[in-house]
Amino acid sequence: MSILIVYATKHGATGKCASILKERLAGDVSLHDLKSASKPDLSKYDKVIIGGSIYAGRIQKAVSEFCNENINFLKEKKLGLYICCMFMDSAEIQLKNAFPEELLNSAAVKESFGGEMIFSDMNFFEKTLTKIVTKTIAKSNPKLAGIDPKKDVSMLVEENINRFVQVMNGK
Repeated sequence: MSILIVYATKHGATGKCASILKERLAGDVSLHDLKSASKPDLSKYDKVIIGGSIYAGRIQKAVSEFCNENINFLKEKKLGLYICCMFMDSAEIQLKNAFPEELLNSAAVKESFGGEMIFSDMNFFEKTLTKIVTKTIAKSNPKLAGIDPKKDVSMLVEENINRFVQVMNGK
């Protein structure tokens, strides 16, 4: 089985998850960062996985464009969709808003893998916005209350990644 993992990443969490998937999936797995100029030849692959991260409630434009440009072809493949987002309370809504409904309906698996806040990689505006959003959301989510904006944070959900791999490795 040949598998293509197509993704876009801003600060690295989605790329990190793509690499984790590559290690755990059975078969010949290729990674393709949508920031590269080349377009992958989808006809070479039996399965396709698409991943992106959520910023300000939206997935990266490159992921949306890729999905829309290839929607008919993608519906013919065994498809897996994932997002990286810190706010797991709204992950289901974020996932639903990230991908076209046709792909969501045809996907074998859809999952949120959690996220990371890599403050050391953020610019001033991103840090400020992240602090404001985290402080607001922390009122209803105690897990986020203790986040120190001076330290990078990883909240990837291993269980969700493993469940995703299990489905994609199935026949």
